[in-house]
Formats: sequence, structure tokens, C-alpha cells
Amino acid sequence: MKNPAPIDRFITALAAFSSPRVFNPWADFDRANDFGADAPAIRRDQLRRYLAERVGRSRLLLIAEAAGYQGCKFSGIAMTSERQLAASPHTGSAFFDGAKRRTSRETVRPAGFTEPTATIVWGKMLEAGLQGRDWVNWNTFAWHPQGATALANRTPTPQELTAGLPALQIFLSLFPKVPVVAVGEKARGALEELGVPVVAAVRHPANGGATKFREGISRVLASAPSPPAPLPRERGVE
Repeated sequence: MKNPAPIDRFITALAAFSSPRVFNPWADFDRANDFGADAPAIRRDQLRRYLAERVGRSRLLLIAEAAGYQGCKFSGIAMTSERQLAASPHTGSAFFDGAKRRTSRETVRPAGFTEPTATIVWGKMLEAGLQGRDWVNWNTFAWHPQGATALANRTPTPQELTAGLPALQIFLSLFPKVPVVAVGEKARGALEELGVPVVAAVRHPANGGATKFREGISRVLASAPSPPAPLPRERGVE
């Protein structure tokens, strides 16, 4: 990307967000689970490089619900786990070029955290023949809604989803005219509220939705030369 300023402004806006029971991967330091105080800076850098390699290139956006503790909380990238990044620490990969680092303590999770949703999403998209920079993962609520502990997820509240809409709008502005797929019902509702057309709403892969997610993505890609043609919303979207 020739002009990184829009991405830098976006990440600054993400880092500025604060709300009770919400962990901000790009600003907050989890003393119990992060390996060091520079963990948020590493996550900001990884997100910056991930986005910079996709602006002007990606042809599909996957918008899901919220960051998870096994994924974005430690990787800094939506629907992506630090264990996936660790598989190619220094070389070019499907994720982004250059060094990639985990940010959780090895004593907490020796091999690094891995998220089922991240594994399913990346696996399906690459298996379908896409290159890693052909699409972008993001969440309606960018941050991690903490459950009973820092290592637990919960559904974002309606108020949180509303508070996250400005950041979602900025994200979408980085990828003008790129077709959007809503991954799950919460994402579909938020995009509808913003007046953003979606080419499809597919099942979220979590909680038993992996097969329907894969089937939905297959239909999107099969009927989408460039850009994808509008598809009806699927039944059973979570």
C-alpha cells in the first residue's frame, strides 16, 4: 500500500476504544496471559501488515461477530490464531510477509492459542483456491468481549455492537466496493443497520456450524466471478 495513513488512523481508532469487560488486543496488556508489555504493539504491527497487503488487492470481505480469546486476542487479526502465524514465523505466508510472533505466555499455552473458527475459515478459503491476500477477515465488534475470565468469550451486547459500528465503517472504507459476506446473524444485522449490501449471509462456523459455513462459502465462490453476484441469505445463519 503506497499510503499507509488510512490504516494507521484505523488502528489508532481501534486502540483508543475502551469498555468494561472488553479486552482491546491493540491497546490492553493482559498481565496474566500476555508474554510481555510490548504484546499490544506487536498485535498492532501484525494487523497493520495484514491490512496493508490486502488494501487494493482483496476481492472479498468476511465479516463475523467479535474477536475471540483463542484468535484475535493474541494474534491481533480477526479469525486468525497465533499458532497459525507461528507456523511461518519469518517467511512469506498466506497471512503477511516478514516476522510473525505469538503474544501469549508459553506457560499458559505452550504451543500457542489456536481457534477453531480461524482454522475452519482459513482452511476453507485456501482449499477453495484463494490466495491468502484475496480476502480479508474482520469482526462486527472488533474487540474481545470477555466472559467469566480473560480466557472466555461471550456474545457482545446490543450496546457494544452499536459502539463498534464506527470502527466497522472505517474498516469498510479501506476496501471500497469490495463484496461483503456476513458470517453469522450478528454480522448480518450490523451490516444491514449500516446499509451495507452483502452478497450472502453464511452460517458462522462456531458451535457446530462448520459444515454450513463451508457450504455457504462454496456457493458464494461458485456464483461470484468478479464481483460476486448477490445471493439469498441462507437458512440457519447463526
